Amino acid sequence: MRYRPPADVAEALRVQEELRSRVDLVGPGPSAPATVAGLDVAYAESGDRLAAAVTVLDAATLAVVDEAVCVGRPAFPYVPGLFAFREMPALLTALERLTVRPELLVCDGHGVAHPRRFGLACHLGLVTGLPAIGVGKTPLVGSWTGPGPRRGDRADLRDGGEVVGRVLRTRDGVRPVFVSVGHRIGLDGAVERVLALTPRYRLPETTRTADQLCRRALAAGGDRS
Repeated sequence: MRYRPPADVAEALRVQEELRSRVDLVGPGPSAPATVAGLDVAYAESGDRLAAAVTVLDAATLAVVDEAVCVGRPAFPYVPGLFAFREMPALLTALERLTVRPELLVCDGHGVAHPRRFGLACHLGLVTGLPAIGVGKTPLVGSWTGPGPRRGDRADLRDGGEVVGRVLRTRDGVRPVFVSVGHRIGLDGAVERVLALTPRYRLPETTRTADQLCRRALAAGGDRS
């Protein structure tokens, strides 16, 4: 699906409402992907520049096998719940610069755990056609009870009586992350993928490597791939 930038906030809201019905919440998604991509965006302190980074990891070794970055300006005003429109153009440019096509996208953000059930991971999944997962550091919506204190413990993230994601403990005694479906993968499969990507730290290796890349690109002050 081609990405079309909205003209204003009203149109952006309409786009999210219209497209959310196209999201595949079942998948099944790749059970054993060979490559997994991490996507992250960093902003300059001024807020008028951003760097969008994509790193592709070997899913078995978690080594980076490809990476690309796009430095530019936010494409949309700062509006809660509409961050995807700020970041999508730069992220899509970075994805186009890859030489290795990933089998799964892991976004630093949310999928259906969003006020309109259409976060960044959903939008990227629909536009690229790739399975996508959202992994948020903090929740955008919902409430939960638990999870337990051990790695792998999880609890449903509920919003308005609907399960929109899972609250997942990736390290013993460490704050959980918030996993939600983006596109073409079920929630159980998304959780297992995130656990496979967190052997040492709270955040997935995909997020960690993409975060490092976009911050380096901002510090360098230029655009590179």
